[in-house]
Amino acid sequence: MRTVLLILILSWSVTVLPAAAPAGQTPGGQPPDLAIRSLAGRDLFNFYCASCHGIDGKGGGHVAPVLKTKPADLTTLSQRNGGIFPGAKVEDVIRGDKRAEAATHGSSDMPVWGPIFRGLDSRKEVNDARIENLVKYIESIQAKVKAD
Repeated sequence: MRTVLLILILSWSVTVLPAAAPAGQTPGGQPPDLAIRSLAGRDLFNFYCASCHGIDGKGGGHVAPVLKTKPADLTTLSQRNGGIFPGAKVEDVIRGDKRAEAATHGSSDMPVWGPIFRGLDSRKEVNDARIENLVKYIESIQAKVKAD
């Protein structure tokens, strides 16, 4: 878990920091925020999830090759669940419900975002909105089931 967090932080610093400030400096000498202001599901996914799961959600993010377990293809969750999006399970995994992690995720490689979000921002309503919007976004990228 620590290795994955270190990889994510390093990956984030390589991709986000150069765009955030010139020549490795941050405005006013302050470190950059690790939490984005946007609560839009797509923005949250791109910032926190895409490095592993890929922008398209299929598991091919730029960090994926160095992980022990290939990140899940999040676009096929409904297909793998009888055509029904498992929203409650997805929320449990993101929040860090240990039962969901063991049953659904199978690996502790994925950061548990609930505690991370709480560490970045103590406002419960904001963190609940982050998780709810991430779940809705992941639902929106589900692959269409082909009719026979």
